[in-house]
Amino acid sequence: MKIVVLSDTHAPRFWKACPPRVADQLRGADLILHAGDVCVGGVLDELAAYAPVHAVKGNNDGPDVHAPETLELDLGGLRVAMIHDSGPAKGRLARMRARFPDADLVVFGHSHIPLDESSGGFRIFNPGSPTDKRRQPHGTLGLLRVEDGTLVEAAIVAVT
Repeated sequence: MKIVVLSDTHAPRFWKACPPRVADQLRGADLILHAGDVCVGGVLDELAAYAPVHAVKGNNDGPDVHAPETLELDLGGLRVAMIHDSGPAKGRLARMRARFPDADLVVFGHSHIPLDESSGGFRIFNPGSPTDKRRQPHGTLGLLRVEDGTLVEAAIVAVT
């Protein structure tokens, strides 16, 4: 299963339409996870043209973004939790493990800083932002590959 992970697309200020390099990654996706700050609901509709979408609400999302604050999914045996804001960097891994004790992977956003960190079989993953890189060298998204309930590959991919 190929999963594309997005966060902080910030439409329409930064996302006028799906950027070509993002669209390249979305083609052939089995699932899209969006970790919030879509800002306008139309982005989720746009993404759904590529693959099914699961999203959580971010702090900048408008009333037309219909998504929960947190979400827990079973992706063929891989237990994934999603939240937009995971709080301060210090203690994040332990905090997310305590918040989502049944999860194997927590996907989050908010900081626009890509992160892939793990300990003891538990992983946290922030894809960064494909459109609002802030102080990062590139806009980014995440790619996950799941086989038989196991996360076999996780990558942060530059798209700008």
